[in-house]
Amino acid sequence: METIAEHSTMFPKLNVGEEPELAATEIESMCMNCQENGITRLLLTEIPFYKHVVIMSFSCENCGYDNNEIQPGGEIAPKGIKICTKVETARDLNRRVVKSDFSSIRIEEVDFEIPAQSQKGEVTTIEGIIDRVVRGLEQDQPVRRIQHPEAAEQIDQFVLNLQGLKDLKRPFTLTLSDISGNSFIENPNAPLKDPATTISHFQRTTEENHLLGIFTHAEVDDHSANGGAPKKPKLAEVPEEVDSLLKPIKEGAWTLEELQGEVLQFQTQCPECAAQCETNMKVTTIPHFKEVVIMATVCENCGSRTNEVKPGGGIEEQGVKIEVNVRGKIDFSRDVLKSESCSLLVRELDCEVGSGALGGRFTTIEGLLTAMKEQLIESTGMFMDSNDAETKERMDKFFGQLDEAIAGNKPLTIVLDDPTGNSYVQSLNDDGTPDTALRIIRYHRSYEQNEELGLNDMKTENYGEEAMEEGAGDN
Repeated sequence: METIAEHSTMFPKLNVGEEPELAATEIESMCMNCQENGITRLLLTEIPFYKHVVIMSFSCENCGYDNNEIQPGGEIAPKGIKICTKVETARDLNRRVVKSDFSSIRIEEVDFEIPAQSQKGEVTTIEGIIDRVVRGLEQDQPVRRIQHPEAAEQIDQFVLNLQGLKDLKRPFTLTLSDISGNSFIENPNAPLKDPATTISHFQRTTEENHLLGIFTHAEVDDHSANGGAPKKPKLAEVPEEVDSLLKPIKEGAWTLEELQGEVLQFQTQCPECAAQCETNMKVTTIPHFKEVVIMATVCENCGSRTNEVKPGGGIEEQGVKIEVNVRGKIDFSRDVLKSESCSLLVRELDCEVGSGALGGRFTTIEGLLTAMKEQLIESTGMFMDSNDAETKERMDKFFGQLDEAIAGNKPLTIVLDDPTGNSYVQSLNDDGTPDTALRIIRYHRSYEQNEELGLNDMKTENYGEEAMEEGAGDN
């Protein structure tokens, strides 16, 4: 095994300008075509604005066979993802697509579907997906026309329908669904909103979790009890007073104020280099709002610094939309709490950032705009070297306007939309009521918003009745 280069991070960013020599690993492995030895090359990298991936390439010098695929290198996303894109122009056909092994693709107009796990993960385009299907269907057609002429004729007709999609004889909708959440379709209008694409996230079923290798402790125990692997011996219970890790706090030893002022620390892994580091966590109260949990991680190995804010309470009864008119330095210094579920819109720039993009953070208006700029620069770096002149010109113009706004030379209207109601913008009034540049609107969530938050299936009252009725029915 040969390592070409060494890097301080396990997954360096896929940026040719900054990383001219990415670390690749060569492994001698058997060719599945001729059973001789070939070379497999592995490249661990990070696609900007996407996630960690492992790019694999195999080549055999004996028979000339080669193959390549892409695998997610990070953790499985908490939810699955469904992306629907309407294809109307040649530009839409050139959208880049990152798909995993667990991605299924469906085109309703021709009643066509690629099942999950039928193809390896890859980086391609919408046109490339159609071309790959056409090549697969035409591969055995000469033999099929002799042995099964009727089936061959039907396949020829279906191939013509697929070719019609490439010729854009009519618009069509491509739906990509991935239970692992590790798929992506490029937005050619970035940083503007993509009007032809809708993205939704869904909770996986138990069967889908099992397909990904995700099991709960109870399911593992049940499997062991039903003839699976032998159960591990149960450890003897240790009294809480003797346990060195968790010790109960004696009554009166700590007051509530002292507990809220305490900074807690726990071990975790660095999101950049996967080294062990410490995360500091503290509970604090934002005036005129609520308690929040602030977490900050500093890695001594690679120097990475991250921070995250989570609301201390639950989901509010109503969602909240906050509009801020940014007129000068005094508005840039407003404190902002943005939850993970909050989306961001800058009206004057026609720029919208989704709920999961910036994560949860406690910052200022200026810090929020700066973070948005940094993430947009990182996201456009994914395909920056292959963008056309029009895209580059549009991005340069947008970043120029954003820099002008951050410098305070351009008035802005920033809209925070949080269906959980857990976001906050500081008011300039002493009593916490909205000032003239701050507008707060509370609204009732839609069914789709409640579904995405998992509230439609949640029962908070009389939740024990169904279990009692089921138990009575069994008797």
